[in-house]
Amino acid sequence: MTPRLDYYATAPKLLGAMMGLERAVATSGLEHGLIELVKTRASQINGCAFCIDMHTRDAMKAGESPARLFLLDAWREAPLYTDRERAALAWTEALTLVSQTHAPDEDYEALGAHFTEEEIVKLTMLIATINAWNRLAIAFRSVPGVLPKAA
Repeated sequence: MTPRLDYYATAPKLLGAMMGLERAVATSGLEHGLIELVKTRASQINGCAFCIDMHTRDAMKAGESPARLFLLDAWREAPLYTDRERAALAWTEALTLVSQTHAPDEDYEALGAHFTEEEIVKLTMLIATINAWNRLAIAFRSVPGVLPKAA
């Protein structure tokens, strides 16, 4: 696959704003492992090879087990995830597929047992951010394992 253009170099101001949002999410206080699971799951749903590659590598570098990454697509059936992670993954799927799900009340309400209201906003911003990155990487044909020049 050949990249369509280097979107970092083409629109550095806008991508700078995206990077600022990325830094805010990364330093929001949510657990790093949870962040990588959410990013990977949304990227799987969206079919973003670039982001799946990046976030599974980042997760493994941070100590995530390969088994949990291999089973992430089937997290509902796999006993490897905490209740907090399950609530976050359900919300991730609901928001990533929002045109189909319309963010069901039951998925939102399930968050309350595991996340504070502030954490729910942080988690929702995380999900929105990775979905935006997925759309950029897919639209401009980012190649897995190859970072844009200006990144």
